[in-house]
Amino acid sequence: MSGIFILTALIVIFALAFDFINGFHDTANSIATAVSTKALKPRHAIMLAAVMNFVGAMTFTGVAKSISKDIVDPFTLQNGSVVILAALLSAIAWNLLTWYYGIPSSSSHAIIGSIAGAALAAEGFNALNYSGFLKIIQALLLSPVLAFVVGFIIYSIFKVVFKNANLAKTNKRFRYMQIATAALQSYSHGTNDAQKAMGIITMGLIANGYLGANADVPFWVQFACALAMGLGTSVGGWKIIKTVGGKIMKIRPINGVAADLTGAAVIFGATFMHVPVSTTHVISSGILGVGASHRLKGVKWDTAQRMLITWVITLPITALLAAVIYFILNLFF
Repeated sequence: MSGIFILTALIVIFALAFDFINGFHDTANSIATAVSTKALKPRHAIMLAAVMNFVGAMTFTGVAKSISKDIVDPFTLQNGSVVILAALLSAIAWNLLTWYYGIPSSSSHAIIGSIAGAALAAEGFNALNYSGFLKIIQALLLSPVLAFVVGFIIYSIFKVVFKNANLAKTNKRFRYMQIATAALQSYSHGTNDAQKAMGIITMGLIANGYLGANADVPFWVQFACALAMGLGTSVGGWKIIKTVGGKIMKIRPINGVAADLTGAAVIFGATFMHVPVSTTHVISSGILGVGASHRLKGVKWDTAQRMLITWVITLPITALLAAVIYFILNLFF
């Protein structure tokens, strides 16, 4: 059995592990509002999210192609397999750490920072495809701002439209609507997040000569990543559900619908543009925007500050961790 085959197999295994962890790490983002308002029981919400994440992951591959080519060029990387493996181990470690402490950190930041850090450790600053890398960074930075603004606008419209409506009846109706919006947001999550693992596996296959430069994502890769994401989602992430669903603001059904529509709209937009975004950032920022529109003092800004700090430090920490792991792995491969 050749060393290249072993490395490729390890990349596939750890990419699917990353996708599985991403599923239970980010499940909370798409269903937290529905759970917190009791529109859905936790078990039913997780089942819904698992199915819709799977369906979403089977629908698109454009983001996967961006991940596989826009950060680094697999054909120009020496020890490309080791770079990819180091990036996966780094992202998995960070995801598990932030999940353990209940911090809604970004899996997207983790994997992108890790790829960049491992590539820089392998070949220095010439390793990065700067035009593609900067496009991805711009999407990661701008999408939370856009989500905040969209959330603010959508809830502002809701306030005008339902200004004279009976509060109890309105919330009851919106609680039913949350089932649909939670499903929509879970679907949008699958269309973007599962593709990151697809892109990683495709990058590994290209780097090791199993696929050509312009190859599409193989169907088995798409199906395996969709299944891993769905299974991971079925496990759930209760610690993060508690943070996103209750520690940012007190969420009522009308708030939840506004936040869900915001998250789904921004994530869908990114998927159609073939750019990866942090679903964690988008959904949390959408909730912040809704909360700010509802009542500024009602937002727990200390929780938002803690989340923001984690978001900012994720890229450099995962890049450094991936570089260290690369040097260690390079001793053995």
